[in-house]
Amino acid sequence: MFLPDDTFRTVVDSTPLVSIDLIVKNSEGQVLLGKRNNKPAKDFWFVPGGRIQKNETMSDAFTRLCKEELGLEKRISDAVFLGPYEHFYNDSIFDNVSTHYVVLGYQITLDRSLGKLPDKQHCDYKWMNVEEAVCSESVYKYSRDYFIN
Repeated sequence: MFLPDDTFRTVVDSTPLVSIDLIVKNSEGQVLLGKRNNKPAKDFWFVPGGRIQKNETMSDAFTRLCKEELGLEKRISDAVFLGPYEHFYNDSIFDNVSTHYVVLGYQITLDRSLGKLPDKQHCDYKWMNVEEAVCSESVYKYSRDYFIN
C-alpha cells in the first residue's frame, strides 16, 4: 500500500519507518551492494532492502523485498536474523525532511549474476569483499555497520 505524497511526507516527518535490509553474501563471503538511485543515501553503495507496508507481515515483506530487490523468491526462513538497527538520515525523498528507520537486518547466502538484478532502487551492483566494504567511504555507514562484528 503506497500513500499519496502529501500523506507520506507527514509520516516520514513524524514517525520512524520500519524496514528490512537484506545482507546478501555469496559463497566466497563477498557482500552484495547496490548503488542507490534515491534519497536517503543516494549515490552510495548500500545493501538491498525496503519498507514494510501497512498490514504486511514481516515474512510477507521479506518475500516481497527479495522479489523486488533481488528478483527471486526467498522466504524469511531462508535467512538469519541479525537484529534491529536504527538509521537516521538528514534527508529524505522530500525536501527539508529527515528520515528515521527502524531496520530489521536479515542475512542470506546467494550466488547470483549481477546482470539479472532489478534496477528500480539501484543503478549498479557489485560483489565486494567485506574488508573492502568496511573501509570504503563510498559504502554508506549503515551498510558498513552490518559487516563489523
